[in-house]
Amino acid sequence: MFKSGADMSRCKLLICSFLMLVEATCLMAQHVHEKPVSGGGLQRPARPQLATGASFAPDGSLWMVGLDAQSNLFVAQSTDLSTWSAPRKLDTQGDAISADGENRPKIAFGPNGQVVISYTRPLEKPYTGWIRMVRSTDGGASFSVPFTVHHDRQIITHRFESIAFDAYGDLHVVWIDKRDLHTAGKAYVGAAVYQVISKDGGATFGPDTKVADHSCECCRISLAQGSDGKLRAMWRHVFGESTRDHAFANLASRVPNQIQRSTFDEWQINACPHHGPGLALAKVDSGDNFHVVWFGLRQERATDVSNVRYGRLDSIGKPILSTVRELPDPKAEHADVASIGQDVAIVWRSYQNQETSLMAWISRDGGKSFSMRVLGKLRGYNDHPRLVANGQRMVVVWRNTEGAQIHEIRF
Repeated sequence: MFKSGADMSRCKLLICSFLMLVEATCLMAQHVHEKPVSGGGLQRPARPQLATGASFAPDGSLWMVGLDAQSNLFVAQSTDLSTWSAPRKLDTQGDAISADGENRPKIAFGPNGQVVISYTRPLEKPYTGWIRMVRSTDGGASFSVPFTVHHDRQIITHRFESIAFDAYGDLHVVWIDKRDLHTAGKAYVGAAVYQVISKDGGATFGPDTKVADHSCECCRISLAQGSDGKLRAMWRHVFGESTRDHAFANLASRVPNQIQRSTFDEWQINACPHHGPGLALAKVDSGDNFHVVWFGLRQERATDVSNVRYGRLDSIGKPILSTVRELPDPKAEHADVASIGQDVAIVWRSYQNQETSLMAWISRDGGKSFSMRVLGKLRGYNDHPRLVANGQRMVVVWRNTEGAQIHEIRF
């Protein structure tokens, strides 16, 4: 409940600002003309599905997975981190596939030639879906037909999946799930985070297990290995009735709701911001830390301003408050973070004057200090930037309607 008229005004201003941001960044009608339709109205062209996954293979080649202009799932490779091979279409048995914004295909490489590609197949009811996967046992030379990874088959939300192998070769698939909402009814806040684990590279999966109740409904989940080789997850969470901050969990615990609150912006909004966090392991003398970027709320005297910020978490996910700072770009959105030792990179999109800039914030000292760079500029539709690291190399994959750019981060 709102405590005063000032609180109500502040909330209305926040929601209006947020909706303006969503309209500007999600529609992205940059240099794309609307067409007249009968009756004198305007028809906005369908937005291309450019959301793309990327990962390094064990041999050092960079792989990309996404949808082509005909909505076919494809993979492409780059061996020189400059040019891509011709895209290779995969057989998905006619599945519809989501590849927009925070919900995109993903690719991950496991031991012994295992490669898995996941995607969300939307179902007939709005906001519902199943998590589907194709897998390879020959390094990506061939792939299986698609299969559903979770055992629950209700026509409900199973969406916004993330996938990763841990250091022991176990494949984790983690997603947003609404089965508990449908069981509990209106009293249940938000959605939930569930996971399944495969110990044979996706050939078989264990049971669906709950990670946490009351996640946000439409934000990506970020995964990162700790120095122990086990996976940590971070996602936007609903604390109380409508506080949209972030939670952190060690996926190895296998105990529901063993979470740590990791941000304290106190963003009171009964809506999903569609901005998930980014997470990467940080090496410090005292043990594991984690670099994190997120889209949150800054409280000011007269207004509340949403923007992207960076900070570090301790080994169990508690925020180290002295490290928290805002990115030096008030228009930053959909940031990602990656690290190699003490080298840290944060990348984001920034939209202004019908042009999108790909920005980077670079640190050589573990996040103590940063310098900003402009990596590229585009007009027209484009995807969120994806940071991918392998050994001592790190790249950004940034896709638009003309193709996918590769920008190597040079520290």
